[in-house]
Amino acid sequence: MRTDRLRVAIADDDQEIRRTLTKILKALGHDVVFAGSTGRELVDYCLEQRPDMVLTDIDMPDMDGLDAAMVIHERSPAPVILLTGFCNPELIDRAEQNHVLGYLIKPTSQAQLEAAIGLALRRHEEYQSLRQEAADLRQALADRKMIERAKGLLMKHLSVDEPEAFRRLQKFASNKNKKLVEIAETIVMASEALDGKTPFNR
Repeated sequence: MRTDRLRVAIADDDQEIRRTLTKILKALGHDVVFAGSTGRELVDYCLEQRPDMVLTDIDMPDMDGLDAAMVIHERSPAPVILLTGFCNPELIDRAEQNHVLGYLIKPTSQAQLEAAIGLALRRHEEYQSLRQEAADLRQALADRKMIERAKGLLMKHLSVDEPEAFRRLQKFASNKNKKLVEIAETIVMASEALDGKTPFNR
């Protein structure tokens, strides 16, 4: 979990609450890089500047904090903590759906906010790690499919068995100093361009 100074964006239509949050966050060693009064202002800032942490009210003009949290999650992922005067099952359900990582009831203390920030950071880092693992697995599967397709083309057009086709792929990659999947993509694209004919020969 990160323990360094965070760049925090906050949004609340109550100026006094913004001041209080700024004071608490500074006492915790963080920098308040944005303090706005609407969800739209918060989203615009986050998409452009990508803060480390977001604290937002729910009920605000223009765009509420939950809708803002969803946009931020989809386009510029950052841990979001809600600070609200309301607590009901519907709001909590929306918060979960919108990937909110913390939910605090106003007024909040420094200790409560510190704990919520730590938990939100941990959850965010775990989520990002799982997201990257899933992306890596999808890419690995796509690469494997491409390589299998290239092997099939070599087997067909060069009349070689699978081990030999794979050996040739490896040799091409080594000679060109490229990844195996890059050579596979070249073979597949060349085959498609030549309508089933391959530029590779024995």
